[in-house]
Amino acid sequence: MEIKNKVILITGGAGGIGLAIAKALLLEDPKIIVLADISFENLDFKNNKVISKECNVSDQLDLNNLINEVNKKFGLIDIFFSNAGVLSLGDEQSSNEDWDKNWNLHVMSHVFASKKLIPDMLKRGSGYFVNTASAAGLLSHIDSVTYSTTKHAAIGFAEWLAITYGKRGIGVSILCPQAVKTAMIKGRENEVSALDGMMKPETVAIEVINAIKNEIFLISPHSEVVGYFQNKANNYSRWIGGMQKLRDRLKS
Repeated sequence: MEIKNKVILITGGAGGIGLAIAKALLLEDPKIIVLADISFENLDFKNNKVISKECNVSDQLDLNNLINEVNKKFGLIDIFFSNAGVLSLGDEQSSNEDWDKNWNLHVMSHVFASKKLIPDMLKRGSGYFVNTASAAGLLSHIDSVTYSTTKHAAIGFAEWLAITYGKRGIGVSILCPQAVKTAMIKGRENEVSALDGMMKPETVAIEVINAIKNEIFLISPHSEVVGYFQNKANNYSRWIGGMQKLRDRLKS
């Protein structure tokens, strides 16, 4: 998909990957970029093609209201980046509230956006979703059961969208990085996700732009992840054993 003159909405846009993507998109001459986030207190970026809107994307009504506003002011949304996320560590004893927060933000926010946007995209025969998941959705996150499980679900939902609507003009990409230097990872630089290096958001953004232009489904900025994913598929039990050893080594 070409990005020039497109109406774009990016959730989780106040910083990190979302803001980096917005800055990279400006080089492609879009019509407008709308940044959505729960708060913009620390946003220090201005451009006449970028506006910011507070929105709780895990609230369907709040997200629908924002989409309606953007559609009315700028025209129908062409590219939707479902990028909001949270990382909370924990095991199977994690609270129900923590499970709900992760599920609503990492899965249902994608679902809400699709419910609202797909009917109009189908009518005009074009549209694009970039849903941020994580390498944890392809592999696992040994320190967070809520994050790992919901990111797996996010990838499953993106696959379904691509299978169902990919031949009807709607493109889908799923972003699956390992550790990226954002506020989410601050103080956790020595975790397993950073073993292959900490990537800058700007580098991830370049990969995302390339994927949209070439309509690539899996965006894996850390090249090692594809190899790990292949190893997992080739011998699942061996992969589990390797992850058990890695966990024991890191916890010792």
